[in-house]
Amino acid sequence: MEQTAAEQKDIRILAIESSCDETAAAVVENGRTVRSNVIYSQIATHTLYGGVVPEIASRAHIEKINQVTAQALTDAGLTLAEIDAIGVTYGPGLVGPLLIGVSAAKAMAFAAGKPLIGVNHIEGHVSANFIANPDLKPPFLCLIVSGGHTNLVMVEDYGKFRILGQTRDDAAGEAFDKVARSVGLGYPGGPKIDRKAREGNPDAISFPRAKVAGSPYDFSFSGLKSAVLNYQNHAKMTGEEIPVADLVASFQKAVVEVLVSHTMEAARDFNCKTIAMAGGVAANSALREAMRLACEAAGYTLTYPELGLCTDNAAMIGSAAYYEYCAGRRSGWDLNAVPNLKLGER
Repeated sequence: MEQTAAEQKDIRILAIESSCDETAAAVVENGRTVRSNVIYSQIATHTLYGGVVPEIASRAHIEKINQVTAQALTDAGLTLAEIDAIGVTYGPGLVGPLLIGVSAAKAMAFAAGKPLIGVNHIEGHVSANFIANPDLKPPFLCLIVSGGHTNLVMVEDYGKFRILGQTRDDAAGEAFDKVARSVGLGYPGGPKIDRKAREGNPDAISFPRAKVAGSPYDFSFSGLKSAVLNYQNHAKMTGEEIPVADLVASFQKAVVEVLVSHTMEAARDFNCKTIAMAGGVAANSALREAMRLACEAAGYTLTYPELGLCTDNAAMIGSAAYYEYCAGRRSGWDLNAVPNLKLGER
């Protein structure tokens, strides 16, 4: 993207993220510098239920949205009048929580006379890499792995994505959550499996690595999840003890190997030497290490956000909103929540 007049002055975006169970607000300058990043997490509440309860999440967003946005402005040392635009996640996600964030952003933008910019949550995850690596520029290959999405995309330009592969069934993060519940680790599954797997042998149990015929970059994790459940059922029927640490370590290795192998295959096929990772599962320590080793061996550059920018946050939304702002894209007052919004859709 060529530098525009908008990029020649500091552009400050107030961003709001409420797609699931984090109420977040941030101020981001020029798409790369985080002036503030406030997150109110509901994990403790939803842990009681073993997962996110949409109605409870919505009520918590209503209670906290004004607090976190006010705190984000305070931490940034700015007033709403000094903000250039307001960005907000409008999809994908849970419709109730999304509506809270969108409504709050529209009200503030209208009251302050500021431009409103709707942001795709998945594009926000990708944009977290611009914060983590200020020198990163398109094109690059990005593996997006979260609770709801597993995509392999070519980031051709700011806001321009070419989807190479995606999951045919369960997302990687969804599989982590389901397996964690099945062995009694609870919610959130990803971090708990990551920690427990360090105690186990990743080669103890052989689980399948799925390949989608005719679609080398697509993913499928339902068969792996079923294999893990079948292993547990067989052990229970025969009275065998289930080695939880070995089981989750072996499961995690199977997921990581598929994610890394597909990414490296796409990088070779498209001659792309810069690889990024995004999404909550990008915080997984085994995935980070395996991808680092694979990229190091191939001579590729690897980048990924710090842990706090992998999970849902508003700083990544502010970064994505900045590039929408520079491209001249604005949202109208009819902006609405789109829970099934696809990557690249506007």
